[in-house]
Amino acid sequence: MAKLFLVSFLGLLIAAYGVAGNMLYDNFNILEELEDMDLAEEETDFFESPSWTSQHGGKVLVNVDSFDAAGDGVSDDTEAFRKAWDTACSTKKSVLLVPPGRRYLVNATKFKGPCADKLVVQIDGTIVAPDEPKNWDPNLPRLWLDFSKLQGVSFQGNGVIDGSGSKWWAASCKKNKSNPCRGAPTALTIDSSSSIKVKGLTIQNSQQMNFVISKSESVRVYDVKVSCPGDSPNTDGIHITKSTNVVLQDCKIGTGDDCISIVNGSSTIKMKRIYCGPGHGVSIGSLGEDNSTGIVTKVVLDTAFLKETTNGVRIKTWQGGSGYVRGVRFENVRMEDVSNPIIIDQFYCDSPKDCQNQTSAVEISQIMYRNISGTTKSKEAIKFACSDTVPCNNIVLSNVNLERKDGTVEAYCNSAQGFGYGIVHPSADCLSSHDKGTIPTNQKDNAEPAGDHIIHTEL
Repeated sequence: MAKLFLVSFLGLLIAAYGVAGNMLYDNFNILEELEDMDLAEEETDFFESPSWTSQHGGKVLVNVDSFDAAGDGVSDDTEAFRKAWDTACSTKKSVLLVPPGRRYLVNATKFKGPCADKLVVQIDGTIVAPDEPKNWDPNLPRLWLDFSKLQGVSFQGNGVIDGSGSKWWAASCKKNKSNPCRGAPTALTIDSSSSIKVKGLTIQNSQQMNFVISKSESVRVYDVKVSCPGDSPNTDGIHITKSTNVVLQDCKIGTGDDCISIVNGSSTIKMKRIYCGPGHGVSIGSLGEDNSTGIVTKVVLDTAFLKETTNGVRIKTWQGGSGYVRGVRFENVRMEDVSNPIIIDQFYCDSPKDCQNQTSAVEISQIMYRNISGTTKSKEAIKFACSDTVPCNNIVLSNVNLERKDGTVEAYCNSAQGFGYGIVHPSADCLSSHDKGTIPTNQKDNAEPAGDHIIHTEL
């Protein structure tokens, strides 16, 4: 039905605008393709029962306790986990079991494949990281639990992956500017893998990023919970990089940075029924840092609730970058007290130093916002801060209704081209021309010049 409406609507544009309408129709072919990116519901037959015996459905049980894991949260169980992994990985139809009711202290470890067919990693207990940064393995400064070169592996259970991150956060330059700025470990990484499924796990208190999907394809993530304090620095919930065909569904994320971040080399990313808060919203980017190339295409967020986040749906790029963000649909999103509900920021600057003005930029085009509603904390509920030399183009807003409890709302555009249809509040008439400025609701004739308005740092 939605696809039919889009085709009919673009047909009306052709009739109304002739050649220009045809050009617009061509430009929006990719948005028509996005209508076909339906999100598959959970494949329940894949996941086995969490109640395991020594033999279950032809599976071979590999219990970490059988390799002398203490499970007391104090003794180092790293070697037991490595031995259990080696056994499970080399055994067909095996289940690597982390039993419930126990805490396993595990140091930074790489769990490498490829593995035998149909491996299940069943985490029902708690895996906890050492809490002292100075004792971290210097050979693995950015990793804690890293799984790589896997195919057809399932990670599931009711267990917890706990990064013990409080001392890492205290040492961050974002918490204390006198501290050096340096990276910290990611709690869980899926790297260079395919046909991976993750269900039911809780990832909390990560040292830095919570869950990274890197250089992988065909990854399904269901019912995962991410939990970090709202002031924990750089603790992105789920971070997707250089990956394709990724589905995130029914995930609840509260953290100190982006709930979901999608960066360079990622395509065909589908997110459905996402809860975000606290956090910095759902973000594409950042892209283009240090004059690099960033490419992200075909991203759909369908059905989300964001509460008291600093951003809602965001695209962020650095000046000086290249590449493009193309073919994105944000729809059926409810905001509650969000500071920047809809934002494109091509002047992103997450740096202790001022960022210099540059002419090149990551191109942003074919972006649709549909059925977006709720409340904003800031006056500028819609903000498109785009590059003068590489403008944002083909931005579409449909049925957007954002209100502020204690005042009017506005739309701000700089070098942003597009249109709205249906209800669009605040009015985004600034998209219909090349003029720069803020157009307050009910004050469309009093646009203000951009001036020094476009100064952005991380929020």
